Amino acid sequence: MAAKRRHDGRRAGDLRPVTITPGFVRSADGSCLIEMGRTRVICTASVVAGLPVWRREQGLGWLTAEYGMLPASTSRRKPRPQGRRDGRSVEIQRLIGRVLRCAVRYDRLGENTVVLDCDVLEADGGTRTASITGAYVALALAAARGVEAGAFRRGALAGSVAAVSVGMVDGRAVLDLDYAEDASADVDMNVAMTGGGRYVDIQGTGEGASFDADELDALLRLARRGIRKLLRYQRQALVNSTGK
Repeated sequence: MAAKRRHDGRRAGDLRPVTITPGFVRSADGSCLIEMGRTRVICTASVVAGLPVWRREQGLGWLTAEYGMLPASTSRRKPRPQGRRDGRSVEIQRLIGRVLRCAVRYDRLGENTVVLDCDVLEADGGTRTASITGAYVALALAAARGVEAGAFRRGALAGSVAAVSVGMVDGRAVLDLDYAEDASADVDMNVAMTGGGRYVDIQGTGEGASFDADELDALLRLARRGIRKLLRYQRQALVNSTGK
């Protein structure tokens, strides 16, 4: 008997349709539009001369990230932040920066800061994982440009990284949750991994129920499978942009 399909027709281990459009913002050093189902995020990478005060005179560069949702990105208008940013956005941008920092070699960035900006155009679940996956493409394009311009040394990238969500929904492990699934999930988890198959970050919470070791293993297997597919999408986007 065939396994029950999810509400959008996907099987448990299916990603939503993925499209990565490199060079989406021509004025940025690197950019892409990443679409995962109805979630759409513009990711840009800007190379800024100079470093934070605490980072200077060490011979090392730096990478940081910012994340935000446009007002019409959700079904109800999300007000623009006035003054202090909301805690969720701050937590997500710290996650993006933390994960993407594993993809660079600081000693080859010169005295420069790479700023990653992830702006959500439309949110239907998985915005933080889509941001990480897209931000890597923007970073890779900016790194190539930085080498060409002489701002970076060759080998500025240490490797690739991508991320995906998994969760327990209706008693089974599923990959790449949309908003409806995320809202009803008993367990919600975000996983980031390198192209070499090493974990960078795992965030897992029992929202409606606890979970055991077998369920955790099932979730991580799905995440690994999904991330391998996302890494292929990244590589293809970079080939389409650079021809290499």
